[in-house]
Amino acid sequence: MRKRNVTVAVVLVLGALLVASLAVASGGKRNVRAGDLIGYEENPDISTVAMGSFKATLDGDAQTIAYELSYTGLEGTVQQAHIHFAKRAVNGGITLFLCSNLGNGPAGTPTCPQEGTVSRVVGAADILAPGTQGIEAGNFAELAAAIRNGSTYANVHSTKWPSGEIRAQINDR
Repeated sequence: MRKRNVTVAVVLVLGALLVASLAVASGGKRNVRAGDLIGYEENPDISTVAMGSFKATLDGDAQTIAYELSYTGLEGTVQQAHIHFAKRAVNGGITLFLCSNLGNGPAGTPTCPQEGTVSRVVGAADILAPGTQGIEAGNFAELAAAIRNGSTYANVHSTKWPSGEIRAQINDR
């Protein structure tokens, strides 16, 4: 009987730990990053000397994303940069403006430097619906899940390559 009680107690403790870990995973902060932003990650591939980096902190409790995007060597004039919703080697819709020089981003979207770093903290109000892909505008949880899953990419667009000059999958495993 004592052995059974110990077994039940262990199972209950493990169950409680699982529930607690799931609660932490859905909230709290999580750091993510992209591989090197390069032209060969574009679809179709682009031959360019440009390169960049992207990192972000997802804060599930505050429902914010603090990001930093850096790039250099773009062959065209920078137009805009976004997070898109799609897996590797597939083009997807825009879910979040990182910067824009076209005046087409939501209020508060920073201007893109020709090269350098842009950073910002965004919230649910900044999240766009990427067409018919299922993420609703303003739905932080859906975008955060896509980012954690590796189903988003950072993309920098230029006048020479309007569909994107450099790109990298975010949180790609």
